[in-house]
Amino acid sequence: MRKQVYSLLVDNNPGVLSRISGLFSRRSYSIDSITAGMTSDARFTRITVVASGDEQILSQIEKQVRKLEDVIEIKLLNDNDSVYRELVMVKVRADAMQRPQIIAIADIFRAKIVDVEKESLIIELTGNPSKLEAFLNLLDGYEILELARTGITGLSRGIKDITYVEDIID
Repeated sequence: MRKQVYSLLVDNNPGVLSRISGLFSRRSYSIDSITAGMTSDARFTRITVVASGDEQILSQIEKQVRKLEDVIEIKLLNDNDSVYRELVMVKVRADAMQRPQIIAIADIFRAKIVDVEKESLIIELTGNPSKLEAFLNLLDGYEILELARTGITGLSRGIKDITYVEDIID
């Protein structure tokens, strides 16, 4: 089993995300994470899907997604040629004694303290998934009250495989 990150450029039509996730569901493919957002042109959406499977399953996912009507382009992103980021927000129980220790851990990772209450902190951290995992591992001794992760989003490096909107429209 390995993970594959797919970057999809799709028409920004109602139900496009549902159709893509439905394809995974109908074929019993697992989605590790999925993120979506408009591009610089509101007619298009960038969707990043992370899936796990053997080579055959990952190949089938690519072929099936490529067939969907709304999909303009699909790129396979890899560690060497791409940049991945994810956002995590963590609410940690923190009394006056624990607060400085938790803030010190956050500082090491360049995380932001976005909310402070009498008994808790909310910490925001953006980075690659391994950075987020390392951060969460250091918080292991503290009580995590709530945690939210966005899932991976990514782009390929450089300009060699850019799809220009003008080319799509013509």
